Amino acid sequence: MEEEEYEAEGDSGTGTGTGAGSPKIVTHWWWGAASAGQLGLGIASFRRGYAGHSNLMPLKAFAVASLFVGAAASASFAALHASGIHKVEDMMEVGANIRTGLGIRPRARDE
Repeated sequence: MEEEEYEAEGDSGTGTGTGAGSPKIVTHWWWGAASAGQLGLGIASFRRGYAGHSNLMPLKAFAVASLFVGAAASASFAALHASGIHKVEDMMEVGANIRTGLGIRPRARDE
């Protein structure tokens, strides 16, 4: 379970940052930045309140709630990527390790 890193084929991991030979880009930082941006925009929209026609108030409430939900989802995705969990199988392995650490017997699998 290593960090997900993207690089062009044949890259050595060194270079200027563009094209062949560019350094690896770790993606979980982008997800964290997206989460912070959405959270900041959601808080600003919430604090500003509603100024406009009352018929559009439910739309603004839905938009602000969507920003908070999106921020939580982006933060969760960043945390999973930062901890090295990239696939469902990785998450199942983590769950099995937690169960073993707690002394709980492994679950029976239907395969």
